[in-house]
Amino acid sequence: MPSNPISGADVVVVGAGNAAACAALAARETGASVVMLEAAPIEDCGGNSRYTGGLMRVVFNGVDDLAQIITDLTEEEKRTHDFGTYTAEQYYDDMGRITQYRTDPDLCELLITRSFETLVWMRKKGVKFQASYGRQSHKIGGKFKFWGGLAAETWGGGAGLVDNEHKACAREGITIHYETPAVGLLLDDAGAVIGVKAKHQGRSIELRAKAVVLACGGFESSAEMRARYLGPNWDLAKVRGTRYNTGLGIKMALEAGAMPYGHWSGCHAVGWDRNAPPFGDVAVGDGFQKHSYPWGIMVNARGERFVDEGADFRNYTYAKYGAVILSQPGMFAWQIFDAKIIPALRDEYRIKQVTKVRADTLEDLVKKLDGVDADACLREIKEYNKAVRTDVPYNSAIKDGRCTVGLKVNKSNWANTIDQAPFEAYAVTCGVTFSFGGVKISNNAEVEDTAGRSIPGLFAAGELVGGLFYHNYPGGTGLTNGSVFGKIAGEQAALYAKGGERR
Repeated sequence: MPSNPISGADVVVVGAGNAAACAALAARETGASVVMLEAAPIEDCGGNSRYTGGLMRVVFNGVDDLAQIITDLTEEEKRTHDFGTYTAEQYYDDMGRITQYRTDPDLCELLITRSFETLVWMRKKGVKFQASYGRQSHKIGGKFKFWGGLAAETWGGGAGLVDNEHKACAREGITIHYETPAVGLLLDDAGAVIGVKAKHQGRSIELRAKAVVLACGGFESSAEMRARYLGPNWDLAKVRGTRYNTGLGIKMALEAGAMPYGHWSGCHAVGWDRNAPPFGDVAVGDGFQKHSYPWGIMVNARGERFVDEGADFRNYTYAKYGAVILSQPGMFAWQIFDAKIIPALRDEYRIKQVTKVRADTLEDLVKKLDGVDADACLREIKEYNKAVRTDVPYNSAIKDGRCTVGLKVNKSNWANTIDQAPFEAYAVTCGVTFSFGGVKISNNAEVEDTAGRSIPGLFAAGELVGGLFYHNYPGGTGLTNGSVFGKIAGEQAALYAKGGERR
């Protein structure tokens, strides 16, 4: 029988995205030997992390805190820009409000209280951060003002994050085996995890380990699991990121007795270009998203507005509005803007791969909206324009209260009339980011069984952990979640592997 082409280790980490890399680096730092198993080829490695914009929601009490995270934040930037604060109390409020107060209190507390120290640790490992000028700040009176609790993002977006984490892994002697998906767990007679089953170059292999960390994403890339757990038509949604998050890690854990936990019928889903490919495109990244909708309006195939585009900052609505778009006739919508707003549209509206129409009159614009009742749409826009409180000043940096009055679906903030040529519209559908349901973990990131006991030797982090997000999601929390619990899982797995006392 041929020898195993891959050697085991103290800790095997399944996955190679942000959560997995943080787990691997933390385990190595704690003294364990580590290998990582990545289902994707090297050019598409890193899971969903590679496709993100890189924003990370972190507690900071002022610019001096941010300077411990953000690479090369200059004294001039500190002095001339208003970064504000994002306190632990604000973080708790956002997590509670956005998840309808269902978020697991213990996990939520760890996410928030460990966020700052984890990002500082990541910076020391070689991850670079920068101020999020492009998407989370507005220039007011010559000064950038940050909003929505998001001031830091990874340099180079998700791709930069993954590349820097993988460089750190290489420096610290952690091998990543590509095109090597884990397909099962090895258990001893007592039910403890002692390794993984995997596929490598077409061969079935077994890797022995003293502990295993599952950090290989949710089930959003599986059309079958989306239809089964999210419901009808979710199998038709596009996938924003990797094609490799097919729920294998979750299935492996459940087969070992793990408790299903969290919002299994919920997911993070956004407005995504109508003609985007079925899965994410590494070259485009998150450019297919269309997140300037709070400043305009959205209409469906009936030509009707169907959602309060200005209910809150996009950070707090974008992850749930994808599901709303999916529920519309034909599963699409058009975002409409006029000349007052077009110059302020986010960068993703200016990529080449965009479904866009432009016209000099509203009458011509509505005729170009593929699949839309043009006459009804024109009436809708005119009624909306009449309902706008133009006496309230427009201010995109705050919830300005500039609303509509008397409509079936009113707009709460940033209600701009659509009346100044030229006009542009962008077609969107639903893009799924990640599933909310997963397995239950303890405060030590140990996977728990259905009786509430830890499964010996099994740890988990990232998107396959359930319990943090329900119904919706505060922007920038996903990467922070992966980092915080990846670090905890790696440390605790290494301590378990060494036979030491876990914290």
